[in-house]
Amino acid sequence: MTVSTGPHARFTVGTVQVKPWGHEHIYAEGEHGYVGKLLVVRAGEQLSLQYHVDKDETMVVVSGQALIEHGAAADLLVPQQLSAGDVVHLPAGVLHRLTAVTDVLLAESSTAGPGWRDDVVRLADRYGRADTSHP
Repeated sequence: MTVSTGPHARFTVGTVQVKPWGHEHIYAEGEHGYVGKLLVVRAGEQLSLQYHVDKDETMVVVSGQALIEHGAAADLLVPQQLSAGDVVHLPAGVLHRLTAVTDVLLAESSTAGPGWRDDVVRLADRYGRADTSHP
């Protein structure tokens, strides 16, 4: 009998990062070249006005409704309503901020270059985290 030593499935639990707006469940932490997260944002809560230097991300709304503001500069932000099934791609450098209209669940995939956890430049934050990359 021959035992296969080829590729195999790997099972993990993931990690939960509590945020002032809700939490994120990180299920792929970059070890395979990408990051995968589920973001749970409570109704009325808001993520930072931010951009990423290198990180490229794509989000899909799994459930709920949100408003995303995006653009090249803070005075050029364009609002866009998002509902279940809507997908948004945010290349590195695009300024963006998401506000939950209802409780919202998003799935996010992003690139995972070195230092991906700290690749966030916050320009404004209602929770006092502006000018930081801290969770």
